[in-house]
Amino acid sequence: MRAVTWQGKRDVRVETVPDPRIEEPTDAIVKVTSTGLCGSDLHLYEVLTPFMTPGDILGHEPMGIVEEVGPEVPHLKPGDRVVVPFQIACGHCWMCTSGLPTQCETTQVTEEGMGAALFGYTKLYGAVPGGQAEYLRVPQAQFGPIKVPEGPADDRFLYLSDVLPTAWQAVQYADVPPGGSVAVLGLGPIGDMSCRIALHQGAAQVIGVDLVPERLQRARERGVEVYDLSGFDDHDELVDAIKDRTGGRGPDAVIDAVGTEAHGSPVARTQQNAAGLLPKAWAARLHQKVGADRLAALYLAIALVRRGGTISLSGVYGGAADPMPMLTLFDKQVQLRMGQANVRRWVDDILPLLTDHDPLGVDDFATHHLPLTDAPHAYKMFQQKQDGAVKVVMRP
Repeated sequence: MRAVTWQGKRDVRVETVPDPRIEEPTDAIVKVTSTGLCGSDLHLYEVLTPFMTPGDILGHEPMGIVEEVGPEVPHLKPGDRVVVPFQIACGHCWMCTSGLPTQCETTQVTEEGMGAALFGYTKLYGAVPGGQAEYLRVPQAQFGPIKVPEGPADDRFLYLSDVLPTAWQAVQYADVPPGGSVAVLGLGPIGDMSCRIALHQGAAQVIGVDLVPERLQRARERGVEVYDLSGFDDHDELVDAIKDRTGGRGPDAVIDAVGTEAHGSPVARTQQNAAGLLPKAWAARLHQKVGADRLAALYLAIALVRRGGTISLSGVYGGAADPMPMLTLFDKQVQLRMGQANVRRWVDDILPLLTDHDPLGVDDFATHHLPLTDAPHAYKMFQQKQDGAVKVVMRP
């Protein structure tokens, strides 16, 4: 089969690799019909390269048609149309039954001290072959795959794999009070969808911050009050402008949908780039001990949120020694919630919204549809924010 493989920093290639096969009785094989390119994939493209191995198959946002199932997968059969969540979870351990499948005790990558295994996401999360491929082996298929109806185009359901539950959890964790305000930092796929969900759930004021004109325009057209980061001399000026629009206090909640590669963190960026020049084993050890993120977005969130408010982190951070302004967090009495999205926990809430009415605008959410063979171009375009790329969907 053909699959998107990681070969080095900013080097992905579409190669022929062995077809997956059933290895465990709880496996399924899915023929992929659509697969998303996620902002988290860009971390592998640039920052988390010490944890990658040439030939790793990328991708964690697939859907398709079941080809084969193991004997312990009673609820699926060949021909079923499914979306595959990005995390691999059993559904029956204590963590899963507590609504935390990202911490699944069956698939935890204990040798790395990490949570549940993820598709296509470094050795830290099990180095499981990902979904940017023609076929995907799905472990723990007795729980993971979400059956969806025949008929509507893939884009109606594809985002159940990651974007929708991640944005839904971001808004839930933000705990916006009725009639309250929320600021969303970063209007890529997760930030954009978080704005849509917050508006749908009744937030009176949704504020979006970014510096890409096309992303700002998309959010503006959905009723979001947008701020162009590049139009301010510094973050203090932006903070003052948003506070003026939120009763002088700041928004009730802030969602950081940016993560480790935020603009405006030159020292951390230099450190990340320098680590990438080291031998892989050294770089990985350094990252796990003293690695730092680009924290401009998180610092902005801390400055923006009102006293007693909530910060919800959905952007991926990976630093082990990030400096945090603990005095400010403590003094402002800020609540901070974060973590990988617990996909299956939110599916029942989201599915009713994937109707003919399409209140979240999933049908036209993708800006680009490309064949899988164009993956190298798709990664470069998405990372460099070219051609208005916000969400890229690839089709094998």
